[in-house]
Amino acid sequence: MTAIWIMTRLRAVPWDPRLWVLTLWRALTRLWGRDVMLYTGGVSFFSLLAIFPALAILVTLYSLLSSPLQAEREGEMLALVIPEGARSIVQQELVRLAHAPHVAMTAQGAFALMIGLYASHRGFKAMLAGLSFIHDEDEPRGFVGFNIMALVVLVATFALLGFVSAVFFGLRVMGAAFDLRPLRGVSWLYSEWTWATALMTLGMSLIYRWAMSSRPVNWRASLAGGFSAAVLCLFASWAIAFYVEEIASLGATYGSIATVVVFLIWISWNVNAIFFGGALATEIELAIDQHAAEPALEN
Repeated sequence: MTAIWIMTRLRAVPWDPRLWVLTLWRALTRLWGRDVMLYTGGVSFFSLLAIFPALAILVTLYSLLSSPLQAEREGEMLALVIPEGARSIVQQELVRLAHAPHVAMTAQGAFALMIGLYASHRGFKAMLAGLSFIHDEDEPRGFVGFNIMALVVLVATFALLGFVSAVFFGLRVMGAAFDLRPLRGVSWLYSEWTWATALMTLGMSLIYRWAMSSRPVNWRASLAGGFSAAVLCLFASWAIAFYVEEIASLGATYGSIATVVVFLIWISWNVNAIFFGGALATEIELAIDQHAAEPALEN
């Protein structure tokens, strides 16, 4: 029944290539708005401020349940989704955190939790404000409602990250401990890239659906926006790595801070991918509403 329902909904989607090209162009126009760059800068800054405390929290929790070497190894596996030019910063921090004493890690984790929560909350507020601006929200939430929504999105994101990380790490630990290889023939399903794509598609689709607007956004538009944001984020990681490694060495221009510059560019590109997903979801919803209204106008 579910497959029949999905096929029925897909048949109802207009597949006119000109309409899709026009929708993509309108989404890019929304993304290129002159004020969007301000939201991009705000989200990028608070993301940079929150990412290293988040690493400290992750390693603190994982090192309490496993060995430091295992924590370091699994953290480095997650770091593979970061471009090569910026990966060294994360890997060096992971090595330092993984080999720190448990007492120091616990205290550092508590301090990192406070900084991470502050930066994350501010970052999610900037992201939701940018998405509402892109969506042309005509009934924005009030001060209290907006802050509560940002807090709900923050908690839900951490819960989803924690759940998926626990499942991912649990499967890897069990596989290493008992020499289980149930996915030997489908290594792509065991890849951190696959899990990252699925996690971001789900997370961003829920954000576009419930948090981008005071009214729920169409599910098809939200899923399309979430998937496009996830694909663009992974493409950004590959593109910046290819550019730094094969085309131009930023070290010749920025010297010792080249890795920091690559890291900042990677974050800003990912933020732009998230905003493009919101713009695409908005335009697809408008196209769906227009398509649904045409028969009524004809009658």
